[in-house]
Amino acid sequence: MQSLRKTRAAFSAVPLLAWLFGGLAAALLERHFGAQAAYQLYLPSIPVLFGITELFSAAKELNPQLLPGLLGYNLLISILPTLLVARLAAPLCNRLAAALERLPVWAAALTHSAAFYAILHIWAGSSDYRELTVKLILIAVILTISLNIINGWLGEFSCSHPGFMALGAYTSSWLTLRLFTESRLFGPALLDPALGPWLFPLILVAGGTAAALGSLIVAIPSFRTRGDYLAVISLAFMFMVKSAVENLEFLGGPRGLSSQPDYSSLPVIFVWTSLCVWTVHNFTTSIRGKALNAVRDNEAAASSMTVNTRSVKMTAFLFGAFWAGVAGGLFAHVLRYINPGSFGIQNLAEMLAMVYFGGLNSIAGSILGAVSISVLSEALKPLELFKWIIIPLLLILIMIYRPHGLIAFTELNVRLLTRARRAPQ
Repeated sequence: MQSLRKTRAAFSAVPLLAWLFGGLAAALLERHFGAQAAYQLYLPSIPVLFGITELFSAAKELNPQLLPGLLGYNLLISILPTLLVARLAAPLCNRLAAALERLPVWAAALTHSAAFYAILHIWAGSSDYRELTVKLILIAVILTISLNIINGWLGEFSCSHPGFMALGAYTSSWLTLRLFTESRLFGPALLDPALGPWLFPLILVAGGTAAALGSLIVAIPSFRTRGDYLAVISLAFMFMVKSAVENLEFLGGPRGLSSQPDYSSLPVIFVWTSLCVWTVHNFTTSIRGKALNAVRDNEAAASSMTVNTRSVKMTAFLFGAFWAGVAGGLFAHVLRYINPGSFGIQNLAEMLAMVYFGGLNSIAGSILGAVSISVLSEALKPLELFKWIIIPLLLILIMIYRPHGLIAFTELNVRLLTRARRAPQ
């Protein structure tokens, strides 16, 4: 017990920056020695998701022989190097954190984000599967945060997010295919393809704007309806969009659109995810963001206190739909293929699961929900049918014991998160 207390006291002095340095050291160690370590531990290859997928595959095949190797690999390559480097770097990182505390908060956020991106870049660079998984998780973070604006901070129950995502995906895909590629459907490119990566941010903004304009179809009825009635309206909007893109031949019809340019690299998606987190944090902590909570708690009382409830609802829907459209554009250019089936009920169920699993009214909860459900969904793929038993069962337990999610109503305090730490006396 005494040794446990000493260990806890020693690591309580480790700041977030030191943990990031530890993660960076572990990623570099795996990059250079991961294949040799996997060979020595009798593993067929480097575990792609910390061995979780291989673990479920072994459980399905009743083959526990891989378990010692997977545990040993994670211990030697990931856990011990992270702990050791983080503890050794703690004094230096505490001095750096103390220096960052005297600077504006954006400097600390930028420093920590750069260190975190370095870990992602090195870790995901070892395989195409890892890189694709990280990209899709970052897009899921944008979608979850944007849906939380409407379902969490505003307190409505919207089912229209796949429709917003589809509007952004199809708008951005149509623009890039029409402007920068030569295809049988659209003919020769109108602009030099070399301009594509530079104009891609504007195209994503155009996709987000299209989604925001489409959200007016749901936002305006929300002035007079709430709860189940608005959920039905928003669900009808999702089917309207899905039916429209299925029957518009210039959008590929039921075949969808393919061969989008590969503009959604990992740095691009990471920057857009960071922008989403930053803008939503500023929005929800502003006066207009506090008005969202007032409308959610008691719309009549908020109206009597001079809160323009219609303007607040309109802003929430426009803002949430814009980021869903941006996520749709990134999604389309990651997979380089979309069809109407990509934006249906299953997509909606995954988004709602991420929001309510992580927590309402919380950016940190949205990030936790998106990462947890995405990784769990990927890890459970070897179990096939059992995957859709385990995840719903987990959500049922969360709804029973944590009705608002794991981290609900929690603000993301960057200053508190990145400050220097001292060991307890």
